[in-house]
Parts: sequence; C-alpha cells; structure tokens
Amino acid sequence: MGLESITLLLRPRGKPIRNLPEQLSVTSDAPTADLYNKIAQSSRLSIHRLRITRGSDGSVVANSTDVSINSTGLRDQSTVYVKDLGPQIAWRTVFVVEYLGPLLIHPLVYLLRPYLYRTTHNHASYLQELSCILICAHFLKRELETLFVHRFSASTMPARNIFKNSFHYWVLAGLNIAAWIYAPNSPTAKEPTTLLLYGGLLAYTIGELGNLYAHLVLRGLRSSGGRERGIPRGLGFNIVTCPNYMFEVISWIGMYLVSGLSSSVLLFAIVSTAQMMSWAKKKEKNYRKEFGDKYKRKRFTMLPGIW
Repeated sequence: MGLESITLLLRPRGKPIRNLPEQLSVTSDAPTADLYNKIAQSSRLSIHRLRITRGSDGSVVANSTDVSINSTGLRDQSTVYVKDLGPQIAWRTVFVVEYLGPLLIHPLVYLLRPYLYRTTHNHASYLQELSCILICAHFLKRELETLFVHRFSASTMPARNIFKNSFHYWVLAGLNIAAWIYAPNSPTAKEPTTLLLYGGLLAYTIGELGNLYAHLVLRGLRSSGGRERGIPRGLGFNIVTCPNYMFEVISWIGMYLVSGLSSSVLLFAIVSTAQMMSWAKKKEKNYRKEFGDKYKRKRFTMLPGIW
C-alpha cells in the first residue's frame, strides 16, 4: 500500500509571511518535523521562528520526529496557520548573557570601591571580600551548568525577551547587591558575627551542592538534543517537586546571612523565590498532566511545609 499524500492549506497568522505557499503536499504518516522543514524551506525562515496551529481548533502542531502529521488530526485540505515568531535566540545564549552580568559587575564594583565611595578605605573588609567570592562562585557555577549540564526542552526564545530576562540578574543581582554590600556603611563593612558567618557558609554550601545534584539528575532524564521527559528521583525529589529551586533558596539564605543581613541581598532573594514558586507550581501541574498515576503527586512544590 502506497503512502498517502495530502494537501494542506497554509494561512499566515498575524502579519503576512513572504514566500509562504498557499498549499503544501505532505505524506500523512510523515513526522510533523517534515512539515516544519518544508514550510521553513519555502518561506526561507528558520524553523525556530515558526509556530504551526490547526485551523479547526487552534491547537499547536508540535515540531517533533515522534508525532505523525496524521495523528495530529490533519487531513487532506485541512487548513493550518503559520505564525512568524520573529527573531529568535538560543536559550543557552540567554542564560550565558544573564549570568554574565553579576560576574562582571561585582568584581568591577569591588575593585572600584575607593573611587565610587569617597569615605571607603583602600582595603575591603573580610565580609566584603568573602561576599564577592561567594556571589561570583555562584554565577560561575551557573555559567558552567549552562554550558555543560543543562539540556533545554525548547531551543530558542524571542530575541527581544533577553532584555527583560537579563534585568533580573544584571540589575537586581548585579547593580543592586554590588552597590550596597561594597559600600562603607554596609553590614558587610563591619566585623563578622560568628553565628551568621558560619551558619551562612553552611547553608550556602548545602544549597550550591544540592542545586548541582538536582541539575545532574534532571540532565539524566533527557538525551543530548532530545525533548523527552521523565520523572526525576533522588535527594529532595521525594519531598518537593523542584528541589533545585529549594536548594537555590537555601543558598541565597546563606548568602544573606554571610552578608550580615544585607537588605539588597534579601530583596534579590525574595524576588527570585517568588518567581521560582510560580515555576515550581507549573512544573507540578505539568508532571501530573503528563505522567498521570505514574507520578507521585507532591503536596509542596518547592519549600517543604510552606509552598
């Protein structure tokens, strides 16, 4: 029996797409990735700029090598809408740019202290030096994880979003924290409190190592270049949905203690925690939807006993 060829009617969603054909012939049992490839070749747009939806109900046709065109419900003479998402940028690049901000800003402000603060002594305090080291180590770890550990389910995002995403790290974690903790009247300019210092270092270490462990577990669920998902198991995953976020919070609690309870560090920690709480809730919802009874539902998504 020969393979069935069907003709799909193509319509632009939103602004017109130059070179988009009015119709396209495809094999019904071909993967949807073939549909994306053909439309990309015809329109001369990157595959990552395209979003294809069914005309009947507006549902998205995923770009997949595992899903056939026929299984999406598309038939001969079906209408599909094609949207140009605009210029895209790789998620890996976005992460590298985001985390680069604090890595550049903190050493720079630390070294320029005598020029930025007139009453500043030439030598930074012990806590100011330690804070700079810990913050830079945190974001260096993130950069290395981005390059060698993380495997992304989506390849790209709209290029314009990089400015919004970078604000959180360049401004809140970079300029906001650096401007205050290296100032002469900052809590970090004083002599350290033993309890805060060693308690903070312990929390920071647990948080960083736990976060790395969780990321390695998540990496093991997806092959290189793949988009498959799995149910994570291991330290922390039996307690909350996203222990990587839990350990991130623990790390910043440690940083807050080491900084002598700096309000600028607390501000960044609160904003970050609020954002991660939202992501964790969505992750739990996705696990329940995708894996059903195979997934053991969590009462708390990120912070045991709290959220």
